[in-house]
Amino acid sequence: MSKLVVVVGAGKGMGNHIAERFAQEGFKVVLMARRQTALDEYVAEFAAKGYEAYSKVVDVADTNSLTTALNEIQTDFGVVDVLVYNAALMQGGKLTEMSSDELMKHYQIDVASALHCVHQVLPKQIEQHSGALLFTGGLFGVHPNENLDYAGISIGKTALRSMTLMLNTELKDKGIYSGIVQIMGVVGSNEHLSPKNIAEAYWKLYKTQNNFEYIYN
Repeated sequence: MSKLVVVVGAGKGMGNHIAERFAQEGFKVVLMARRQTALDEYVAEFAAKGYEAYSKVVDVADTNSLTTALNEIQTDFGVVDVLVYNAALMQGGKLTEMSSDELMKHYQIDVASALHCVHQVLPKQIEQHSGALLFTGGLFGVHPNENLDYAGISIGKTALRSMTLMLNTELKDKGIYSGIVQIMGVVGSNEHLSPKNIAEAYWKLYKTQNNFEYIYN
């Protein structure tokens, strides 16, 4: 029976390449994003390559949307063996120019919704005593002062890193792995930073599970 990977934040950048890397290993794939037309295109592309792929429309800022979608996925397919949270609010701005409401919007999408997804899939993972939670981090989460024009993302990714570590520590005795890939550059800016090459890091992190963090630089 095929294992299941769910990618929250599908797209032609990292999301679909991560999903395809797992599909190459025989995983069923569920892609989650905001637009049905885009998801239909993605599923067709996966099918053309011989991969089993499905889709769910979600708004990562809306936890009710995530709850509904993840419950439906588990009803239809069973345990989410690997959850990949690849969503973030890619919006700039210095802290001194940002309202508390704007910061909270960043935090909801970058961190809180990631934890909400974890809560939806974790009970069934714990029941089977296996599962993985993978997150997309980056340069700003490791070096938050690298670019002050991206304060919201920096705070969100820093918090996401801490959350990943705490989940890793708390859940390892239950058979659940939590890990984050830190992408230390601009995706697609060169061959090394191509989405296809970076996606390999997610697979390695999942297979080895020997650290909570993979620094991809």
